[in-house]
Amino acid sequence: MEPTPAAPGALGDVPSLRADSPARYEILVPPPPDGSTQARLGRLTLPHGIVETPQFMPVGTNATVKALDPGDLRDAGATIILSNTYHLYLRPGHERIAALGGLNRFMAWDRPILTDSGGFQVVSLGELRKIDDDGVTFQSHLDGSYHRFTPEHSIAVQEALGADIAVAFDQPVPPGSSTREAVAEATARTNRWAERSLTAHTRPDQALFGIVQGGLDSELRAVSTRAIAALPFDGICIGGLAGDETATEREATLDVVVGLLQRDPRPRYLMGLGSPLDLLEAVHRGIDLFDSVLPARVARNGQLWVPEGRLNMRNAQFVDDPRPVQEGCRCLLCRQFSRAYLAHLFRAQELLAYRLATCHNLTFTLDFMAGIRSALRSGTFPAHLSELRERVQLSSSRALAVQSE
Repeated sequence: MEPTPAAPGALGDVPSLRADSPARYEILVPPPPDGSTQARLGRLTLPHGIVETPQFMPVGTNATVKALDPGDLRDAGATIILSNTYHLYLRPGHERIAALGGLNRFMAWDRPILTDSGGFQVVSLGELRKIDDDGVTFQSHLDGSYHRFTPEHSIAVQEALGADIAVAFDQPVPPGSSTREAVAEATARTNRWAERSLTAHTRPDQALFGIVQGGLDSELRAVSTRAIAALPFDGICIGGLAGDETATEREATLDVVVGLLQRDPRPRYLMGLGSPLDLLEAVHRGIDLFDSVLPARVARNGQLWVPEGRLNMRNAQFVDDPRPVQEGCRCLLCRQFSRAYLAHLFRAQELLAYRLATCHNLTFTLDFMAGIRSALRSGTFPAHLSELRERVQLSSSRALAVQSE
């Protein structure tokens, strides 16, 4: 499916953004006028540094990307990471982090951070939460205690954490399995909570992004897009995807949202997407920022991403393999160690296995995004899109074959 080259009813002027916004977004290479792609090259300037877009954000849920230290992340090419508001509120506590100098100092990361709102836990915690129009009551997965999140509380926690970008509190729902009534109710609630989040947000050195919801329903998505884009947020998140929908459904939904945002100068962030093929298709449709636990999670299970497929390092075929995981890869694993060594580490359950594998998968993902930016910069992205697609699709199909061996 190709992106919509022009959308009837696209939004006109955006609201007056605050002149002193701590986030500045420049579109360096806009989409071509022929509509062959909606992909664009940009630069997001934040208090802790510059983020070149399209960009992928590794997820550091508990103020750490599992198994890695900040030096590993810098070496992999990360320029911004995501941390989880709900989890840090529970442990060690946002007030403690604030007293210790804020999230950047606490985790010794001197580059930008985005904190999500806690809205994802509305879905992920299932029966451990109760929703009403004012907010959400969560039962802690740690000790069973009850905690109340409202838009105001979510913003207060994020202001205490002090990340470069905070996100408005929202109510996502599983896009593929939710009724239209449930999606409509959650979308209307998200739109109301967006206004409350804006009112509650007072920290001048922190950007605030709003979230578009609406499930897979084009009408609800359009309503939510117009509502969120009418508010003076510093960026636009597209939530409620990367769930139980198909790729075709997701792409059609992105076409609706991006079609309405074509004249909007703010960065667009699709939450929760992490596989190379999905990233490529979303960039093609005009998305600038992504996050996902996927590259790190599959790495800890022994799945290594390479251009010709996904290697399962728990397979017997690698125990005597002297080659690096990927020839020419600049990551710590490929520069120094063999497939055989990594296979041994996984079998011995050595912690180094998780670090090395995660370094590789994040380097692979971030280099993939850098390659897309290079193609956009040189003007070759539309011309080479089919080649890029074929390469990533081949990798995905081979991944299945490699895992079954």
